[in-house]
Amino acid sequence: MGSQSNRRQFLHRSLQWSAVISAAHFSAWRREANSALEHSINSNWQIGCYTRPWDKYDYRAALDAIAEAGFKYAGLMTCNSKTGLVISIHTTEEESLEIGEEAAKRNLEILSVYGGGIPVDQSLQAGIEGLRVLIDRCAAVKAKTLLMGGIGSQDLFDAYYKAIAECCDYAFEKKVGLTIKPHGGFNANGPQCRSIIEKVDHKNFRLWYDPGNIYYYSNGELDPVDDAATVDGLVTGMCVKDYLHPKNVLVTPGEGQVNFEAVLARLKKGGFTQGPLVIETLKQGSLREIAVEAQKARKFLQSLGE
Repeated sequence: MGSQSNRRQFLHRSLQWSAVISAAHFSAWRREANSALEHSINSNWQIGCYTRPWDKYDYRAALDAIAEAGFKYAGLMTCNSKTGLVISIHTTEEESLEIGEEAAKRNLEILSVYGGGIPVDQSLQAGIEGLRVLIDRCAAVKAKTLLMGGIGSQDLFDAYYKAIAECCDYAFEKKVGLTIKPHGGFNANGPQCRSIIEKVDHKNFRLWYDPGNIYYYSNGELDPVDDAATVDGLVTGMCVKDYLHPKNVLVTPGEGQVNFEAVLARLKKGGFTQGPLVIETLKQGSLREIAVEAQKARKFLQSLGE
């Protein structure tokens, strides 16, 4: 009787342990499955953040905050430096390599660099040489693209885009894509950007869309959902920027007037089905508060793919 009771207890405990182990295995499998699902949902999009929200600080503080907020991708833009930029035509090769190393230390991949203007006001050749310097600096930090802001002078318009056209092949050889975005002046909206890209006429010069700037430079009158219909086939990335009227882009994406879901749906219809989504602006605050806003924005963008 005692031996039978012991056997029953042993079998009962074995079944209990088996259930626990099975539950643990199932839980682990579910975590892996959820992780794989999350990856598959967002694998088309490289969600990153520019340094601009932390432009009162050294670029290293910005990279720290971007990594802390859970990003794997970053964009180099403004920071607290002599030029106001992380990288410009005045940045040396050695400094660029160091910047690349700082990003790598934080497991961040650089998707985009905004390096400011090029000196076409001096001459076309000076503009070409300046742009080649920026391309070299992008290659040094292993950035995927160089973001151009355009030029507001009618007198320098042709020289500026001639310099870009002359450098497209060079950038391609360096594995750097050249891009422009809606940024006011002669490139304030989709049709203007399309005209410029057609003027340069090179496959290595494309558009980074900026829905917040569509509102900003139209004084809130042009909805980026409508404007997005004019850039089919051109978009390779996005500066993720929201907008609140009047003239406020220091807004955390998802908390302003831009309907990002509709904008992205329209861009997808036009062929932009994968690529970088890099947050440019956030609600301002302390170093810690901005990092919290960045994390909130990252989660918002991830939710758009669900």
